[in-house]
Amino acid sequence: MLEVINNTLTDADIKYADVIPWSTPIYSFGNISNSKIATLGINPSNREFEDLNGVELNGNNRRFHTLKSLKINSWTEIDSAKTNYIKTLCDEYFSRNPYDQWFKKLDYLISGSSYSYYFPSTEACHLDLIPYATSKKWSDLRPNQKHFLLDKSSLLLGHLLKNSSINYLILNGSTVIKTFEQISDVTFRKELQTDWVLNRKNGKNVNGYSFEGDVNKIGGIKLKQAIKVFGFNHNIQSSFGVTSIVQKSIRNWLSNKIKV
Repeated sequence: MLEVINNTLTDADIKYADVIPWSTPIYSFGNISNSKIATLGINPSNREFEDLNGVELNGNNRRFHTLKSLKINSWTEIDSAKTNYIKTLCDEYFSRNPYDQWFKKLDYLISGSSYSYYFPSTEACHLDLIPYATSKKWSDLRPNQKHFLLDKSSLLLGHLLKNSSINYLILNGSTVIKTFEQISDVTFRKELQTDWVLNRKNGKNVNGYSFEGDVNKIGGIKLKQAIKVFGFNHNIQSSFGVTSIVQKSIRNWLSNKIKV
């Protein structure tokens, strides 16, 4: 796995895709080695590396390593020791300075299973389909950039999950679900969930759907065992009008599906 990270860090072509050039790839949020469940998103927010003014996070505010914190000028200077520094901050993410505004909502959804990102459980982690933070939002990237990043990243995700003890993957939003289908052999069972409807004043309500399946191969990598995959079409952080009632219903649905 560390070799895979090293290879991505030294790939000059990554600049082509509007990746923040001084940021490290985030292979996991939390310690995947301890985790039985993982939530899955698209790619890390730039807020993991910089504040609202675009200034690099430093000191106690820092969440992940950068060229500056590793005291190198180029990713060609990366070595095994520095790669381990990167891994350590990934493993310790939820005990340091996590982006709670984003992660607390997801943690609530899985908390009915007794798993959590946070102490004392720490048996959950978060993964992204793309481990690179981009200077633009995912929706603003060109299609060829998205394809490029996905092609670069699916192998890493496959390796991570193959060498983990993850039993459950939770997919956050329709974009994640559709993209995951592209890189894996999953076949989803889609079901309308009437309690998940997002009401709109103009009457054009947004239906809620659950997705359920099993995955055996990701990015061409055969997993050691099938992983149960559950998802919901609403992006919990981004979908306007995801009420506490809808969130509670999704939480209850996941609680009934996940066996501890």
